[in-house]
Amino acid sequence: MKLKRISVQSKKLAAVGYDQVKKILEIKFHSGAVYRYSGVPLIVFHSLMNADSKGKYHALHIKNSYPK
Repeated sequence: MKLKRISVQSKKLAAVGYDQVKKILEIKFHSGAVYRYSGVPLIVFHSLMNADSKGKYHALHIKNSYPK
């Protein structure tokens, strides 16, 4: 399953995709790495997309909070 990703303005993150039904958040980094997190609520996706620093939001609220 490939999620449609949205390009984002970030020093670390290149694009973000979200499946609202399956609660899967997919993040592509500028390094080329792609991480897929499961069990992510819609509010977390919206908060990430609205964060001033998406890289910092990812590090603080997603990276160690949801399984890959």
